[in-house]
Amino acid sequence: MTAKPTIQQLAADLAAGRTTSAALTEQALARIEDPKGEGKRAFIKVYRTQALAAARASDALRKAGLVPSPLAGIPVSIKNLCDVAGETTLSGSIALDDAPPATQDAPVVARLRAAGAVIVGSTNMSEFAFSGVGFNPHYGTPGNPADRARVPGGSSSGAAVSVADGMAVAALGTDTGGSVRIPSAVCGLVGFKPTARRVPIDGVVPLSTSLDSIGPLANSVECCAIVDAVFAAEAIAVPEAAPLSGLRFGIPRQVVLEELDGTVARAFERACKALAGKGVKVEQIDLPALDELPAINAKGGFAAAEAYAWHRKLIARRGKDYDQIIHPRIMRGQEMSAADYIELLGARADLQKRVAAITSNYDAVVMPTCAIVAPTLEEVSTLEGFTRKNLLLLRNTALGNFLDRCAISLPCHAAGELPVGFMLMGETMADKRLLAIARAVEPVVRG
Repeated sequence: MTAKPTIQQLAADLAAGRTTSAALTEQALARIEDPKGEGKRAFIKVYRTQALAAARASDALRKAGLVPSPLAGIPVSIKNLCDVAGETTLSGSIALDDAPPATQDAPVVARLRAAGAVIVGSTNMSEFAFSGVGFNPHYGTPGNPADRARVPGGSSSGAAVSVADGMAVAALGTDTGGSVRIPSAVCGLVGFKPTARRVPIDGVVPLSTSLDSIGPLANSVECCAIVDAVFAAEAIAVPEAAPLSGLRFGIPRQVVLEELDGTVARAFERACKALAGKGVKVEQIDLPALDELPAINAKGGFAAAEAYAWHRKLIARRGKDYDQIIHPRIMRGQEMSAADYIELLGARADLQKRVAAITSNYDAVVMPTCAIVAPTLEEVSTLEGFTRKNLLLLRNTALGNFLDRCAISLPCHAAGELPVGFMLMGETMADKRLLAIARAVEPVVRG
């Protein structure tokens, strides 16, 4: 594989006979198994035998003229909370190690297989997907590709490292508060969070069923569009890049520009200027409703309530085996009453309406994906440091989940800078439109 290959480039190479699925898969597995690399921390399970068998089968099918999709024969990774038939689903924890094996693949995994993708392994993650940092005390923490002393972002930590380090061409991640977009931003990748209802979450260990979504991490917007279509069981079509001139982007005055790291602030400003130079109208907008979110989520929000409902029996039995930073975050849900939860549902619906009334006048809402660059492992080694950095990583991305929107993070840092993400948020179910806009924006904001 060449550096940062896209799915379309590799599909063309496979079609022309310049490479084979077996060769691509061997290269991916060699990177995973390299003792000097991050493979042992990026993956919880490696499917060497199955991947090579799938790759050889893909090559044989291609010779017979059977190519089910542009993903056919291409190495991908899946996150460790997806059911794989015959395996125990661990979700980045050890507390599920005695759970019965899955009886069938999760629909998203089955769809990847049907598209001909070669699944090379199951990637490491924040335990139970409940953090934006990417730290894992059970399976190790993979080092950030830009600086191994820094965290990879989470919760889809291994997913991002697998793509950035060439161990996979694309990765399946999940996003409940930013878990696809955060690691994409801090590892220099493109990460797409679809409107949640488009992709089934059956067979995937939930964090918050109200907020969970499944999306791709990859090297380009086109790659994300292809994988997203597979996840959603839609016809694969990469949307044409939207004309930039005349687009209107709104930057919220509230919340999203607070406490920005210097590298992030500079990269974001540079990206906005570059877009303005292409005829995009970039303006600040008032979204005062965003200031209400801390009060609305003061009791822990959907994640705490819904995680506690799923975890309470497991915690009673195996609580001592949980990551001691994650355990208390789940336990916050114990304090919420049914009335609190119903009130939260109403507040969410009301906020969505009020925000959409303003943002529907714009082609996208834009902001830095994360307020900070990837923290160092040392900075998150204390509870206080972890909590603060986690909040700053999640703050902007979590808006899209609460508002039930689609959103995408694009790299916008210059060479030599730590990776920074530029986030575009679209309206609910306007995923194709957002991908078309992102295709046009992507080359402009790349530093």
